[in-house]
Amino acid sequence: MVLCQGGEGDAAPAASGQEPEVPPGQENGPGAVQPCLPAPGVEAEGAEERRACGCCSGMSWPFCCEAPGTKKKAACPGLGLFYTILSAFLFSVASLFLKKIEDVHSVEVSAFRCVFQMAFVLPGLIYYKTGFLGPKGKRIFLFFRGFLGSTAMVLLYYAYQVMPLADATVITFTSPIFTSLLAWIFLKEKYSLWDLLFTLFAVTGVILIARPPFLFGSRVSGIEGSYSDHLKGTIAAIASTLSAASTIVILRKVGKSVHYFLSIWYYAVIGLIGCVIALFVLNEWRLPHCGRDRVFLILIGLLGLGGQIFLTKALQIEKAGPVSIMKTMDVVFAFILQVLFLNHLPTWWTVGGALCVVASSSGTAIRKWRHSVKKAKQGEI
Repeated sequence: MVLCQGGEGDAAPAASGQEPEVPPGQENGPGAVQPCLPAPGVEAEGAEERRACGCCSGMSWPFCCEAPGTKKKAACPGLGLFYTILSAFLFSVASLFLKKIEDVHSVEVSAFRCVFQMAFVLPGLIYYKTGFLGPKGKRIFLFFRGFLGSTAMVLLYYAYQVMPLADATVITFTSPIFTSLLAWIFLKEKYSLWDLLFTLFAVTGVILIARPPFLFGSRVSGIEGSYSDHLKGTIAAIASTLSAASTIVILRKVGKSVHYFLSIWYYAVIGLIGCVIALFVLNEWRLPHCGRDRVFLILIGLLGLGGQIFLTKALQIEKAGPVSIMKTMDVVFAFILQVLFLNHLPTWWTVGGALCVVASSSGTAIRKWRHSVKKAKQGEI
């Protein structure tokens, strides 16, 4: 007899085409597996392989259910890491297009990005019937998640425009360090000496990239544009990283009680409102004069959205630790694109700072990953 999961949500076939696995301990009770019934009009005798499963949307066996004694097909190894690399590449290309845009303020670019986010998320909200405001007790957290997330985006785009692409990208990789620190302060999570060491490594990397005059002297070489713009971009990148880390802490506080589409919706709506207000205050709202810049704006929205989709898919099928480590490919792609398309060679100071930051973020990711694996094993015991 072919077995099938009870309930509509559990019976749906996986997107990858794999056969669903019967969870242990559900042989009895409300979630018990039920025998597949032939679809109306289909003979059961002599049609074992052609049998349609009524609880699996009419899909023919063996694609709908798992026959007894058969083994589940193994997932494609490394697919999650491939999605992470693809996400990093899309984000890096989007930042390259941002550098290529002329006479468009970073706030306006952020507004276009928010419009693309809203267009993508709105059908999901309607489909999942989540509403547009969320639970009453969580709205204040969602508001600050949207405000801090959109602020991080605007500041990061500004940093991309006024400082070298690789430098701004490297600084953003200090986010896990600040996340651990803020989680220790506000969520009472453990903060060990290793975390402190990684924080010092990250700060050292940022100092090597920023190269403040009181440490490196008044003549600083290898700076793209003026040093004042470089310093402003560094401050904006650090503030963006702090905002992003605060957003992650808020999302941890909210947990799974709010659908992730609703979280992105707040991010897009509050970001768009804030960007429009800022553009009118700054009197910077204007369409690009060049058709190429308009195409770049559209591509930034599409590539940013694609990068988020692939990163989400990677986290769905791979552990967070390996994904965080592989995400350091952002830095590699940023250096390559900066040399190939912007004709800006990084200095040894930048390379040294990048190594410090990447080592710090990778060490943090590995420690979190090992801790989660150890905790999971203890839970099984």
